[in-house]
Amino acid sequence: MSEKEIILKSKHLGPMVEDAFYQERMMILKLTDKEKFDYMVSKMNYCKRKEYSSGKALDLNVNKGDLAYIDFGQAYQHEIGYLHFGLVMTVKRGKAFVVPLSGKYKAYLEAYDNKGNPTGKRHLMRLGYIEGLTKVSVLFINDSKWINTSRIIEIKAHIDVNGEIFKEVQKRIIEMIIE
Repeated sequence: MSEKEIILKSKHLGPMVEDAFYQERMMILKLTDKEKFDYMVSKMNYCKRKEYSSGKALDLNVNKGDLAYIDFGQAYQHEIGYLHFGLVMTVKRGKAFVVPLSGKYKAYLEAYDNKGNPTGKRHLMRLGYIEGLTKVSVLFINDSKWINTSRIIEIKAHIDVNGEIFKEVQKRIIEMIIE
């Protein structure tokens, strides 16, 4: 019998819950104010949205090519987390395959670009200025993932799914997977 089965059968979850609360509190105390804010907003979003099977419950009409403000939730080191923008690559059965993006100019400068920076980081892709967003944008190809569309807070812009940019993103995702 697994440890999980033993604990569930004995109905002694109390100590585990208390330990989890303690560990979380200790972690929160070590965070900067910005990190605390991001963590708590994301946790509140999770508490409010976790029961939704998709964004339709929130009257969100999510489409391929949308640039959305997304709550990616908790993240380990070197993963995108909490609230960031993302490009919706496809939508299937209440889930969206998204590529996170950022307006960090340093990442933008470091990104691979076959015209401006052919030696740049291949897991980053420059989008430039997108109407509806306020900064130049860079995609984090290696953080692409499937999410429940209820993680989407707001749709901010859209790019043409038949355009060169979208097709280049698709190509770069495939390259990232098979390299």
